[in-house]
Amino acid sequence: MHIIDILIFVFYMVAMLGVGFYFLRKNSGVDDYYVGGRSMSSGHIGLSVVATDVGGGFSIGLGGLGFTIGLSGSWMLFTGLIGAWLAAVFLIPKIKGNPAFAKFHTFPQLFEYFYDRKVALIAGLISAVGYLGFTSSQILAGAKLASGTFVDLDMNMALWIMGIVAVVYTVMGGIKAVIYTDTIQWIILMAGLVFIGIPMAYNSVGGWSAIQETVAPEMLTFTNISWQDIVYYVVTIIPIWFVGMTLYQRIYASRDVKTAKRAWFIAGLFEWPIMAFMGVALGLMAKVAADQGMFDYLGPANISQTDPEQGLPMLLRTILPTGLLGLMMSAYFSAILSTADSCLMASSGNIVTDFIQKFSDKFKSDKSFMRLSQWVTLAIGLIAILLASQMTNVLNLMLYSYAFMVSGLFVPVIGGLFWKKSSPMGALMAMIFGGATTVLLSSLNVKLPYNLDPNVFGIMVSAISFIIFSILSPKKQTQ
Repeated sequence: MHIIDILIFVFYMVAMLGVGFYFLRKNSGVDDYYVGGRSMSSGHIGLSVVATDVGGGFSIGLGGLGFTIGLSGSWMLFTGLIGAWLAAVFLIPKIKGNPAFAKFHTFPQLFEYFYDRKVALIAGLISAVGYLGFTSSQILAGAKLASGTFVDLDMNMALWIMGIVAVVYTVMGGIKAVIYTDTIQWIILMAGLVFIGIPMAYNSVGGWSAIQETVAPEMLTFTNISWQDIVYYVVTIIPIWFVGMTLYQRIYASRDVKTAKRAWFIAGLFEWPIMAFMGVALGLMAKVAADQGMFDYLGPANISQTDPEQGLPMLLRTILPTGLLGLMMSAYFSAILSTADSCLMASSGNIVTDFIQKFSDKFKSDKSFMRLSQWVTLAIGLIAILLASQMTNVLNLMLYSYAFMVSGLFVPVIGGLFWKKSSPMGALMAMIFGGATTVLLSSLNVKLPYNLDPNVFGIMVSAISFIIFSILSPKKQTQ
């Protein structure tokens, strides 16, 4: 990479750190740090939501899907559109419109309201661990992009560079730094894809006729995907819109119900069709470039013999000239950081609000509570970097984290919001049996009926457990 590209990239990273430092000076308390003062606009919230949800994992993951199955990979983010709009219609009015939640900072606090403290603690643990996995997946995505672009940068060093930048500005600035940088980062990503990445990749591979001649016909259809994969996306991605801590933080941060609903509708449209098709299209063109021999100069590291998720960064490194490569890399790193910072804030919020604050009275003042939050955010960030160093696949790590949360938390939160007979025992058993089923089936790697994903059975077990134990052990009238 030319020195000009490196300087552009370094300038971008320093700018992100500058935003974090700015809000370090502006934040006055825990409301500012975790929920942005509860006064954010729909534009900033909406772009932050889609930047967080799509981000680096899906950006790099979509490229990998486009490389392997073509345009059919876009179905993954169609479920994001459905989830966002369902949450806007059914979830947001019940959360933002309920005065009882006006001072909440985390998603598991709902479980204490609907059920009891013990259920809330377990929900907090599941959420914290899940978002630790999310954070790791984004750092891994950044490392893959960096190591695939910077020839002399190995994966381990890339992990620490990406991780430290994301962690430091998040620790300093909190959710305000996250949301405002998300807005900037998403604009940079969209501009980079629309004006640089897609047109130059399209021209470099020879246009539509060359794409048709190079790849298998099914790669250009929307049916090159199994119904089991569709079910997997439905049960993994749609429910996350109802249990995602990052999303609840943004609901709390919105000015009112109308603002939050508008933000979710905006986010859904950006997910599909906009980002879905741009992401898989670039991955598809990376496949074309690989088959045309454009990566042969890389020798044994040719993408056709290694990791499909490296196809996109190799394509960009190959086709983009000096200056534009630095801009495009900044755009993709924007996507990665926009998700990593949000997931880090979510896990930190769970640990501080749902655990430490429950068991310690040493952090009563806003100032001491905010300092504690910063130290916890730093510690979780370091753990996430270490975890990322042990994984190899971005999309798998991210979807495993999704499944872990969804199978344990989705049914109890839906029950608390919409079923009057739901009980603490029902919620507790649903989380334990649902989460355990998914983890056990995933770890055993057994062949399941119809080749369905373990999360399908985890949610089924969770729902059955929830209903049975809620009926057998009903909620006490005094609660």
